[in-house]
Amino acid sequence: MLRPEQMSRVSVTGSKQVMESVVETVHDLRLVDLSDYDGAWEGFEPGTPAEGGDAASEKLVTVRSLKSILDVDEADAGPTRLVTEDALDEELEDIREEVNELDDRREELRDELRTVEERIDSVEPFAALGIDLDLLTGYDSLAVGVGEGDAETIEAELAGDDSVAAFEVFSEGDAVAVFVYPEATDPVEEGVDASVQDLLVGANFQAYDVPEAEGSPEEYISELNHRKQQLESKLDTVEDELEDLKLDVAGFLLAAEETLAIEAQKAEAPLSFATTENAFVAEGWLPTDEYERLESALADAVGDHVEVEELERADYDGEGHATHAEDVTEGAPAAGGATEADLGASVSADATDGAESPAEAEAEQEQEKETVADGGNVTMGNDSPPVIQDNPGAAKPFEALVEVINRPKYTEFDPTVLVFLTFPAFFGFMIGDLGYGILYMGLGYWLYSSFDSDVIRSLGGVGMWAGGFTAIFGVLYGEIFGLHLISSYLWEGALGMGGSPLHKGLQPKYGSYAMGWLVLSLLAGVVHLAIGWVLDFIENLEHGFMDALGESGSWLMMMFGMWTWIFAGAFGSAPPILYGSESVFAGNPLPLGFTGFSPTVGLAGLAVFFVGLGLLTYTEPIEFVEFLNVLVNVLSYTRLAAVLLAKAGMAFVVNLLFFGVYVTGDGAWHFGIGHSPAHMLEKGTYHGHEVTNVMFPGMMHMGIAALVVGLLILVVGHLLVLALGVTSAGLQAVRLEYVEFFGKFYEGGGRAYSPFGYDREYTTED
Repeated sequence: MLRPEQMSRVSVTGSKQVMESVVETVHDLRLVDLSDYDGAWEGFEPGTPAEGGDAASEKLVTVRSLKSILDVDEADAGPTRLVTEDALDEELEDIREEVNELDDRREELRDELRTVEERIDSVEPFAALGIDLDLLTGYDSLAVGVGEGDAETIEAELAGDDSVAAFEVFSEGDAVAVFVYPEATDPVEEGVDASVQDLLVGANFQAYDVPEAEGSPEEYISELNHRKQQLESKLDTVEDELEDLKLDVAGFLLAAEETLAIEAQKAEAPLSFATTENAFVAEGWLPTDEYERLESALADAVGDHVEVEELERADYDGEGHATHAEDVTEGAPAAGGATEADLGASVSADATDGAESPAEAEAEQEQEKETVADGGNVTMGNDSPPVIQDNPGAAKPFEALVEVINRPKYTEFDPTVLVFLTFPAFFGFMIGDLGYGILYMGLGYWLYSSFDSDVIRSLGGVGMWAGGFTAIFGVLYGEIFGLHLISSYLWEGALGMGGSPLHKGLQPKYGSYAMGWLVLSLLAGVVHLAIGWVLDFIENLEHGFMDALGESGSWLMMMFGMWTWIFAGAFGSAPPILYGSESVFAGNPLPLGFTGFSPTVGLAGLAVFFVGLGLLTYTEPIEFVEFLNVLVNVLSYTRLAAVLLAKAGMAFVVNLLFFGVYVTGDGAWHFGIGHSPAHMLEKGTYHGHEVTNVMFPGMMHMGIAALVVGLLILVVGHLLVLALGVTSAGLQAVRLEYVEFFGKFYEGGGRAYSPFGYDREYTTED
């Protein structure tokens, strides 16, 4: 659980004549995460793609383009099918031609429609002016401008310009038409001449292009709108044809994409191999338990034409590469996992069938022996083992929370199970309400069951666990939606107890519980952080006990030493809730009889703290400045109690406004559910305790209008508390995991296990 599955590096060596069969077999198994050959072996070159790979890749590009044009997705798949070579050649080409023709027509219609819409927009200002379009162009001595601007400003500018003989300005809203007779005798060009244009620009005038049309703008717009309707109708027809075509060919395209992706993947596999003219070597990682299945499948496929070797089993230390166990290294292989004799035998079995003579083949074998033999393992790369997280099913959803930081390295502990054991407990403790817990579980189940995304499904699983713990704590607190009904009907009624076993500490009667949760939050922090440093200690043991003691044990000594001293009073400076007769463990509220450690134990703890500080300073001097983390990190866990009280307070206020609250002499607050608070005050007593005052009368007891508003407040208020529970309790619990806990032992950065092969969804193999 705390470690990933053990991985083994394997090698497959054989003749090129069986390479295609080997690729097929390994691909179908989906077991081997192939390593790329790094070119380090003399005499070996990276392989070349198999024949047909380029054609498959080109067709794959075509298929994906067609999918994009038709907007095909997995929901359009239909039943699985077998895609033949003939279908990929003929049917695919027919679909391509039909789709391209329709797509071209669609783009042409869209372009023309866009042009028409732009013309309509450009003519609308002219329609506002009510001037025929043919009156705005074609003059020899009259300059005309239509656009946006302030008519009064334009008139003032034109009136004060000596170059203007006469002018006329028409305006409607922001639209302005300007007619100008310049003083110049030379004919002006159609439109506005340079001098007038400059003048209009100075008047903050934005000119429009005058459409080349005759008649009124309204008629022109009507014609354009008619053309727009025609184009939209044609466009709808083309899109309907594309949609019909999509329904016909979507399944084929998805299956063809998968078939071609598999072909391309197989064809490109040799790029990762180390090859000579007649032989190949492939390496990769697979789960150690699966090695025999790989060996057996290759033996069934190609017999003794390949040699399969387990090169190493990765340990969980260093870089993940093992010191080989005896059963792995017996008959230690040469480069790529094959001994010299194995490589020569696998080549000679088939090479003589090719163009080379036996003598040439033997000479090549001798050369390969010289270049690869070293009496041990010479692997084709130094890639680290991929990571397959090995967690029980219940903890699987929490892998998504861990991977927000990063996938764990192969060589470090996987904290998923620990997050599974702590995150829901932290969350449930802070919210602690049966009603909210049920809603969280329902929301989590909806996410888990309604979406295909692994991340969303994982969040749904996390939500169900968090909701479950929220419900459990809610029963222990005796609360449902902030009301103490479970306490009344279960703990006091059915079980005959004096009340629920736990209280949040919001009410004065149970105020000591608030202090109790504060102290228990500190202890939870000590335990949580200790687990992190213990894991770090174990990881550091590979460097030796003293290194582990200095790098990790020192922090444990400092933390336990300091908090032992604090729980002994810290020379009288510690708060009384931690030690003495007022300690929360001395019956305030937890009757455990603990009044703190003795001064002697406290001094011993302080001494242990300084020993740990000395070890840390000696081993990692730079970390000396962080020695107060053993205090600060633990104090950070008090946010558990803080959020608990905050959420309880919010739910209380919502219920207070609707039901009202009355107070009894024993310091308890009661909601006015059965009777109004005012009625209980008149009655005088509740369960033998005097009703002393009314905190709030409650909107449900204040008339119909107040009842309606109160119901809205009740529903919206509890929904708000529900949502803030995620953003406060959820984020605070996650922060404790990521910052305080992970920071002690976890870095992440592992490589995901990506076996060579393809998980078929749309095609069958036969």
